[in-house]
Amino acid sequence: MIVRKTTLAPLAALGLTAALALSACGGSDGGTPASDGGGAAASGSVSGKLAGAGASSAESAESAWTQSFQAVNPDAQVTYDSVGSGAGREQFLNSGVQFAGTDAALTKDEIKQSADACQGGKAFDVPIYISPIAVVFNLKGVDDLQLSPETIAGIFAGDITTWDDAAIKKDNPDADLPSTKITPVHRSDSSGTTENFTQYLEKTAPKAWKHGEVEDWPVKGGQSGDGTSGLISVVEGGDGTIGYADASKAGNLGIAKIKVGDEYVEYSPEAAAKAVEDSPREKDREDGDIVVQLDRTLDDPSTYPLVLVSYMALCDTYKDQETADLVKSYASYVVSSEGQKASGEVAGNAPLSDTLSKDATASIEKIKAKG
Repeated sequence: MIVRKTTLAPLAALGLTAALALSACGGSDGGTPASDGGGAAASGSVSGKLAGAGASSAESAESAWTQSFQAVNPDAQVTYDSVGSGAGREQFLNSGVQFAGTDAALTKDEIKQSADACQGGKAFDVPIYISPIAVVFNLKGVDDLQLSPETIAGIFAGDITTWDDAAIKKDNPDADLPSTKITPVHRSDSSGTTENFTQYLEKTAPKAWKHGEVEDWPVKGGQSGDGTSGLISVVEGGDGTIGYADASKAGNLGIAKIKVGDEYVEYSPEAAAKAVEDSPREKDREDGDIVVQLDRTLDDPSTYPLVLVSYMALCDTYKDQETADLVKSYASYVVSSEGQKASGEVAGNAPLSDTLSKDATASIEKIKAKG
């Protein structure tokens, strides 16, 4: 049986399982051959236990991946604990799990520290999940909201304190804004979503946001929630609250349009994917370590620069062949077209581009057992 700490809507789960089962039996025209990773899920040939931990933003996606993978690999058990990016990377580097999900790629220092966990080898990153970060709010009487980067930064820095502030009025000239106190809500845990959000503020509004790019929230005041679900719960429970979270978790909360160039842009998976596509890769990474250097200052309104890319942190060497084969099979499925479609149907994330998927698969194929 599959063990996981995430949830999946029952009907969606059945649909994903059935789709993969058909693919395994040759009943689908859209199957991906084993050479590009898609056949890994349908092989049914891998076994063993595989544990991962990390980003709560990709919780729904990981749930889809683990359930779908298990449906056609009944001798394999995959678990994922959504403890947050920082805690997931820590567990991975301390050999507590075989992979980490993280909204912030491993640092060079972390890769240097990975030799023990990676059997004398080293860790690397592959992108697995692209999603907009939504600026969520709960304000009585206000359904539509537009915010520039400078205004968002001022709110979360604690300098804009009421909803009828002149800066918010400037962004929303036709809105009837109350004098309600603003309650900014941040993550209480070490979070890759926080790192992506503060990087966006630092790059787009450096005069208003002077706290840098950080995983741990640097500003006193406001309220906080543990993990994505905890933050959303706090925003839902107040009036005048505002926070940031993976868009798939926004639920019934209001979502602000953000200013990109001269227009206010609504989030979408397509606009998030375009922002990633228009951003370069980090050049100082070793071969096979795939990290996107997100351009937060894009001014094309067809892009949504407030986006996160979640990575799977993996070892290039595992303790035995069974573990290496299982990791390769699962990771290859996640980055395949079938895996990306499965998570997109549940989490609404944007699929990896063909180039990112192909390059990630090539990196994963190099995983080996300790000689």
